[in-house]
Amino acid sequence: MSETGKPISRIDGSMKVSGKALYSAEFNQPNMAYVFPVRATIAKGKIAAIDDTVAKKEPGVLAVISHLNAQKLKPMDMQAQMKAGAAFLGENLPPLQSNVVHYPGQFIAMVVAETYEQARTAAYKVKVRYTKEKAAVDLKAEIPNSKRPKMFMGEEAQVNEGKAAPLLAASAQKVDHKYSTPVEHHHPMEPHATVAVWDGKDRLTLYDATQGVGLTGAIAAYFLDLKPENVRVVAPFVGGGFGSKGLWLHTLIVAMAAKAVGRPAKLALTRQMMQTNVGHRAATVQRVALATDTNGKLSVMRHHTDTYNNLTQFFEPSGKQSLVLYKAPLREVTYNVAQLNRSTPTFMRAPGESPGTFALESAMDEMAFKMKIDPIEFRIRNHTTKDPMQGHDFSSEYLLDCYRIGAERFGWSARSIEPRQKRQGRYLVGYGMATATYPGGRSAASVKVVMDAKGKVTVSTASIDIGTGTYTVLAQTVADALGIPVDTIEVRIGDSSLPAAPLAGGSQTTASIHPAAVEACVLLRRDLAALAIADPDSRLSGQRLEEIDFAKGKLFVKSDDKKNDSYLNILSRSKRTELEACATTLPVSGAGLTVPSALCTPRETPAEQNSDIKQYAFHSFGAQFAEVWVDEDFGTIRVKRFTSVQDVGRIMNEKTARSQVIGGVIMGIGAALMEATDYDQRWGNPVTRTLADYHVPVHLDVPPIDVHFIGKNDPHISPIGARGIGEIGITGVSAAIANAVFNATGKRLRDLPLTPEKFYEV
Repeated sequence: MSETGKPISRIDGSMKVSGKALYSAEFNQPNMAYVFPVRATIAKGKIAAIDDTVAKKEPGVLAVISHLNAQKLKPMDMQAQMKAGAAFLGENLPPLQSNVVHYPGQFIAMVVAETYEQARTAAYKVKVRYTKEKAAVDLKAEIPNSKRPKMFMGEEAQVNEGKAAPLLAASAQKVDHKYSTPVEHHHPMEPHATVAVWDGKDRLTLYDATQGVGLTGAIAAYFLDLKPENVRVVAPFVGGGFGSKGLWLHTLIVAMAAKAVGRPAKLALTRQMMQTNVGHRAATVQRVALATDTNGKLSVMRHHTDTYNNLTQFFEPSGKQSLVLYKAPLREVTYNVAQLNRSTPTFMRAPGESPGTFALESAMDEMAFKMKIDPIEFRIRNHTTKDPMQGHDFSSEYLLDCYRIGAERFGWSARSIEPRQKRQGRYLVGYGMATATYPGGRSAASVKVVMDAKGKVTVSTASIDIGTGTYTVLAQTVADALGIPVDTIEVRIGDSSLPAAPLAGGSQTTASIHPAAVEACVLLRRDLAALAIADPDSRLSGQRLEEIDFAKGKLFVKSDDKKNDSYLNILSRSKRTELEACATTLPVSGAGLTVPSALCTPRETPAEQNSDIKQYAFHSFGAQFAEVWVDEDFGTIRVKRFTSVQDVGRIMNEKTARSQVIGGVIMGIGAALMEATDYDQRWGNPVTRTLADYHVPVHLDVPPIDVHFIGKNDPHISPIGARGIGEIGITGVSAAIANAVFNATGKRLRDLPLTPEKFYEV
């Protein structure tokens, strides 16, 4: 029976609950020093002077390092960085290289000391004098000064600009509203942390909380001017990331500190630093306009986003889903991007789609209500099986099934189109739904499989498990590809010295590394078969390779399974202590970040797969359903139950997949009801500085969440048929909740989070 798909528990779970799983901050070294950064207290300007006299006299202080005495790093050079695989940065600002301040909290110096407490105490005694400049701290005030970027991640940013206005003006059936989303922060449970260890002058090991050991290593090698093979990055366990880990340059600060004092060094960011130094989701102000004919068929869609960035070309791409969902003759997607003196925005779980589906799916609900059409029926009428921009069929698409199954499981038929029709005591009860979507990506990846003479199998790749279940699902894949039990397999990941794999982001890990794992197992089985065929003592002696199959740790002849030979016997007779195979599979479909180099011989890809990316569009889809109870006296909103139905291709492990969707839904509940980072409009610094201020859902905020998967293979994304799950779960959640609030109360809330005071502002 196949191991793939079974809801087996995580094979790394016992290590985590027993404390044996080591995270980056726990790789303590002998004679280790501690680093604590000094952060800027202004939003914009220059450092005029740094006085570290008092700090240097503090007990245990080994060094105070700033732009005045820091190691010189290789300067930014985008072409050279791209060649080195180091162009994908969180912010384009090599640390401690100049006296220019770009945002509050920017790292401008560091103290290195014998203990963490000594470093922190001394850091607060470094005196900095600034020359201040007028800072841009408010998005709405800076929109008149914003720019309209031409490109985003290699695609046109401004699509059909100006073409929607005539059609909207001529339409009698339309909605046109603004929706806003606040700044959100990732706040993974594990803070960012790095331990740097030098071996001589030119070999560096980094134990780092990163979503991509290969990327972090390439960045360090480039800026520190080291040979890539001389930088090793280790991250066997990562306590959450959500897009925030692996792109930031504090790793360089730790390496610089370790070199300066001649001993290993550690930096663990505080929760306050995670508000200013490792990215966030930028605030958006979105305007969505829809128009239909008299039958409820969309004639035009327009989605405009005002947002901001700083020290990066990245901005929140909130119009992405509006280029994918629904059938409309014309769609216009545009952006204004201001530059604020605020820490650099970055990718956060479902970048673009999370805030973008709130706006689009709220507008779809508003249009459906105006037309007096059930929201599901309205979406069905406008459903498309083709990518609206490219005209390609989707590689695998079961969105209509998501609507149907979700409605049945949720009990949608009990909903009234008219609001305020259902009560439970003093609570108004409402039902809402929304569509979920996220691209299906795949990148090049390498995997090595080693079988020893005792039957133990080790599978190795430089991929990362950020809590998604990579250890477990990879073991299941290899178990099936070799016909052996899961408990005989050891999975080694999170080490840049292993075969190369892409960043664990963009929901691409499963689709990328598992085809390589299967191909490595195919090569290993062929090598075992070759040994057996050439061995006169084997029952498979003289057989043709194509006549041999495998199961239960054996090779056998397809036409006569009594002619078999076990893997262990084959290895024993050939006097092999182990046998290994390594394979690299290239991305033949989907979009993704290709690893800089492959460590294995690439497997030949069938020609028909190579053509798939030119014939199909790769996306996942889903339907989100929420029931809310609203206390009309206090304006409080409770999500009482939630149903999520997802079409994400083949399900590799039902338990870990379900956990991913549950996590996404919970994060979506946070975005809908409570998450927001507020800034002091005078100084530009965040005032929600801890998890006491930045509210995230806790147990009492989370209702029963019903998750269902369509589970049908995508035949074009890869031979294994699986797309990513990590990001789609959050998309559409906030819209489903907001739409349910309208159904309950008749009040349309268009500004996240849906906090009680906004209930009375409408």
